[in-house]
Parts: sequence; structure tokens; C-alpha cells
Amino acid sequence: MRAILIDDEPLALDLLESRIKKISNIDIAGKFTNFSPTQEAPLLKEIEVVFLDVEMPGMNGIEMAEKMLEFNPKLTIIFVTAYREYAADAFDLNALDYLLKPVQLDRLQKTLDRIEQNLQRLQAMQLEKNRTLKVSVCNELTFHSPDGKTEIISWRTAKAQELFLYLLQNRSETIRKSKLIDVLWSEVDEQKGYSQLYTTVYHIRKALQPFGNHFSLSNVLEGYILNTENTLVDLEQWEMQLTALPPISKETVATYEDTMDLYKGPYLAGSSYLWAESERLRLEQLWLKYAYDLANYYYEHANLEKAEKWFVAISKRQPEDETAGFSLMKIYQSLGLGMLVSHHYNLLHQSLSELDLKISPGITKWYEAWNQNKLHS
Repeated sequence: MRAILIDDEPLALDLLESRIKKISNIDIAGKFTNFSPTQEAPLLKEIEVVFLDVEMPGMNGIEMAEKMLEFNPKLTIIFVTAYREYAADAFDLNALDYLLKPVQLDRLQKTLDRIEQNLQRLQAMQLEKNRTLKVSVCNELTFHSPDGKTEIISWRTAKAQELFLYLLQNRSETIRKSKLIDVLWSEVDEQKGYSQLYTTVYHIRKALQPFGNHFSLSNVLEGYILNTENTLVDLEQWEMQLTALPPISKETVATYEDTMDLYKGPYLAGSSYLWAESERLRLEQLWLKYAYDLANYYYEHANLEKAEKWFVAISKRQPEDETAGFSLMKIYQSLGLGMLVSHHYNLLHQSLSELDLKISPGITKWYEAWNQNKLHS
């Protein structure tokens, strides 16, 4: 295991090195009072561990750590600080991630043991580069490894997951830091917003370490860009397959059904991210269009059972949709299921009333005529 030590105080560097050597055979590849991640990129790619002072002149430890992880996402970074509350509260880091000055031998030994365990865990979890990682954004975010197992992502904060999802939605695009702060930290002052951004990007890099072959988060000029490799996002694949379908027919209707079944729920339905609303609505409208294509196809070909299935699915998602509701009323009238005709009329009436709307006169006229005929039959 190779490590470097970074601290603006030479005496602190010497003390930490001597204590590491007393209890470990870690190879200290370098000590630095001033460190540039860009200039030292080749070195960062050759080491596994960095002991990094939090309070550094010019660039603080979190910002520097975030830049280091850009060059080597597999790095284990140990923060060193003289301030217990500063480390724990400001960065919300666990015991693996920080040491208090002066570093005590027993505490250092525990950290070194955890480093070894962490490296072994990451090695075991590392996904093969030439295999496809599947990312599901239906309802909520989940990762699925090539062997079909669901991978649990340990997001340090809710903001880390939200920032990752925002970058994933806009991947391959450079998103300015100022834009990210406006979207995620508009409630705080600018300086604190940038500090929280750097901390959150650091946590994202840590969370993505087991998937380093599939995600690349780069600091580009005044922004960030997330790129993916051998990675499939379920709703993107669904949209591509759906929009490539030929016109619906007897020969293609089964393929329509299979493709629509891939849509397991709205985009990030479990979240309340304002920035996701427009994409969620767009995808729901796309689903709605093809659901109507299937429902109308079956209705026109007198397959009322399957037509009912799709009109019901539409009504569940949009109870106020008059076209679907009226279609169900006519289907149940044809099948002699009067109770269901009344049920869907009342359901449509209630849904529209909640929006301060009324059922179209034509539907009401049809229902009243049907009701009269039922009473006199």
C-alpha cells in the first residue's frame, strides 16, 4: 500500500510519518507542504491512500480531495485536523475519514485497519469494465450489476444523491458550478454554497468508487461533467425502443406491449426535485401517447378486454382524463356491466370536481340516456 502525506506544517508531516512507520509497513511515496493535484496527477494514479490536512492555505482539504478523486476515483483519503467539531460537523465524515491532531497511535492503528478493509471491499465490489451496469430511475434510483444483483449505494447525504441524479439527467454536458448552486443550494449564501458543492462532489466520488469503470465525474473549467461508459439508464432505453417501433399492427402489437411493460413507473417518482418535474411530465406524456395507441387499437379491433386494460391504466395515472373514462364507460356498457359504467362516471365526476372542472356535456348526456334506458329495460 502506498500513501502520501499533505500538511502545510512540516513538523506535523514528520510526526505523522514517524507514527505510521511505527505501526505499519505503508510505503510513504511523498510528503508535501504544498500540493497541486493537476501537477501531481501521475503520482495520484500510483497510490492508494492520502493523509490530507483540512486547513490548507489557498485550497481547503475538501476541495483538494475532490480534485484528487477526479484523477484517481479509487483513492482512500484520510482527513487530518486539529478541530473535532470542524471535521465532524462541517464535512459529516465517518471515523475512517478523519484523524485528530496530534494523531494517537491507537487511533491511527484503527484507521489503518479500516483502510485495509475498505481497499479489500472496493476490490471485491469493482465491476468489470466491459460489462454493462444498469441504472434504474423508474420510481427511485437503483443500480443493477451485470449478474442481476441490485447494488446498494451508500449516499452520505440526500444532497449527494440529488446532485448525482441531476448530473446523470444532464450527463455529457458541462454544468456550471453557479448553476448547480442555484438548483441545489439557492437558500444559502454563495460562499457556503460553493463549500457545500465541493463537499457533495467529494461524497459522490466516494459513493461511485465501486463503479469507477462506469462513471467519470470531471471538473471542467467552471463546472462539472458526468460521463458514463457501458451504462444503460432504463427510461432512456425504454424511450429509444419505443420511438423506434413501426406503426402498430397485428404483427407489431405484441412488441408494443413488451416495450410498454419496461416502464415501471414515473421518473424519480419518490422524489420531490423541482428540476425533475419537466422530465417526469415529458416521459409520462410519452407513455400516455403509446398507451392510447394500444387502447385504441384494441378497441377498434373489438378486443374489449385488452382495450379495458389500457384505458384502466390510463385512468389510474390520470383520473381526470375524460377520453379514457368515457371509453371505459362505453366498454362496460357493451359488456353489460352497468355498475362499472356508473362507477367510472362517478370517478370521473369526482376527479374533475377536485380540479374545479365539470364533465363535458356530451358525456353527461350519454350517461343520462344510458341510465334512463337501464331504468326502463
